Amino acid sequence: MNDEQDRDRLDKDNREIRYMNTVIEVNNVSKTFGKGTNLNRVLDEACMYVSEGEFVSLMGASGSGKSTLLYLIGGLDRSFEGKITLCGEDIGSLKENNLSKLRLSKLGFVFQFYNLVMNLNVEDNIMLPATINGKKKSELKKELDEILEITGLTEKRKAMPATLSGGQQQRVAIARAILGNPAVILADEPTGNLDSKSSQEIMELFSKLNKEKGMTILQVTHSEKCASYGTRTIMLENGKTVG
Repeated sequence: MNDEQDRDRLDKDNREIRYMNTVIEVNNVSKTFGKGTNLNRVLDEACMYVSEGEFVSLMGASGSGKSTLLYLIGGLDRSFEGKITLCGEDIGSLKENNLSKLRLSKLGFVFQFYNLVMNLNVEDNIMLPATINGKKKSELKKELDEILEITGLTEKRKAMPATLSGGQQQRVAIARAILGNPAVILADEPTGNLDSKSSQEIMELFSKLNKEKGMTILQVTHSEKCASYGTRTIMLENGKTVG
């Protein structure tokens, strides 16, 4: 077997490994906003994948459709053309109740604005999705304690959100997202509402979760510095993905 055949076989093996471990696959996805003659095609047959254990940064200019694509992947917006596969499921064909179950069991969301419930303390905010999913705090006490330690919130577990800094509130949101060890974390501009010091701390936390716990993360960011914490960067340009 010659060198060219060896390379072809290696490429084929790598493709098979990649697809075997793919947790997100976006195939020819298009998204248009507006009606009639006032149409804006934000995504134009975009394609991308994220493999298990990756920390991928999705970048692009303001208004390029980064957050739109993330919301489509997370099933928060179901109006699109093309196909999106999440953890082996074609989310476009799932019924709403099955999609909700998939989100609760397989996904963790982190947004720019922390979306905390202000009349619940830190640990109750973290437990909220699990509670909705029928879990009891006693069942997850060990995991909750571990997550509080990882995110540096042990001493704040009984604190109310209004008493926390922006960085601490985002840590609560991240702790909430990772409780239950979801297959994928989707983060939309997770440092967009933070100062530079807090932003660095949040990105270091994401990097730690990826490296030490093997969590798969897809983050949308406009910051090259934040993107550099990831293992790979995908650019969104003119509605298409590059990289």
